[in-house]
Amino acid sequence: MTKKKTDSSLEESTKDYHKLSIQVGLNGLSFCVLDTIGNTILTSENVVFGEEQTPYDVQKSLTALFETHGLAEMSFSEVVVIHKNNLFSLVPKALFDEKELANYLKFNAKILANDHIAYDEIESYDMMNVYVPFVNINNYIYELFGEFEFRHNGTVLVQALLNSHGNNSEQAICYVHVSEHHMEIVVLSQKRLLLYNSFDYSTKEDFIYYLLFCLEQLKLATETVKLRLFGNIDEADERYSICAEYIKNISIFVPATTSYHREETEEEPIDFAVLNAL
Repeated sequence: MTKKKTDSSLEESTKDYHKLSIQVGLNGLSFCVLDTIGNTILTSENVVFGEEQTPYDVQKSLTALFETHGLAEMSFSEVVVIHKNNLFSLVPKALFDEKELANYLKFNAKILANDHIAYDEIESYDMMNVYVPFVNINNYIYELFGEFEFRHNGTVLVQALLNSHGNNSEQAICYVHVSEHHMEIVVLSQKRLLLYNSFDYSTKEDFIYYLLFCLEQLKLATETVKLRLFGNIDEADERYSICAEYIKNISIFVPATTSYHREETEEEPIDFAVLNAL
């Protein structure tokens, strides 16, 4: 499934002031281009794969996407790549040692001896996110654009939610970012992160199982916890309906709108992480 947005002003405006944000995962791709002078989103697209791809196939799909939009021939003032996968581990900053990256991952992620391991700092919250990026994607982007930034999807998601989450409520709030076959669960209480984890799922039963399991581990009662779903979901969705059977305080979370303008007449949502990485 493909959601496509294009705009002729992408070719006409000053490319030196364009910022490119790209998200890559085994289940899909997305990107958007921001004109930093006009503070305007010029073009964006989201591609969802029918089944999980290999990193090599993801690169081929990204190459095709770039060719469709002519992005490979353009210059950008800044390029950001977001890696979306389950190969990560959050580490308290006080316990973090750059020499121990593999040890942070080996107990909860399948890694290979030659895997490149990177890390992000979740700024102002004393946490590090250790993860395995898609090295072939990074190499491809470097060949096209030179120096660029890259982060893990969880870093962007957790940072954005912590920054926007009020600290005047003691009650925990469970945010679930929903994709076609992937879900990310973030539980916050005041300005503290209680949990961040992500799961691949196939059915609505898988979806509710992972959610209830996380709430159980945190000893959060389904009668009182606040559940906020966002992303690829609405109140008519079967995943929303099954959650409502178990959790009383449930609603669709609408992230605060950014100050970016949109050139498109049909404003379909841009992926949360892609937008918040700009």
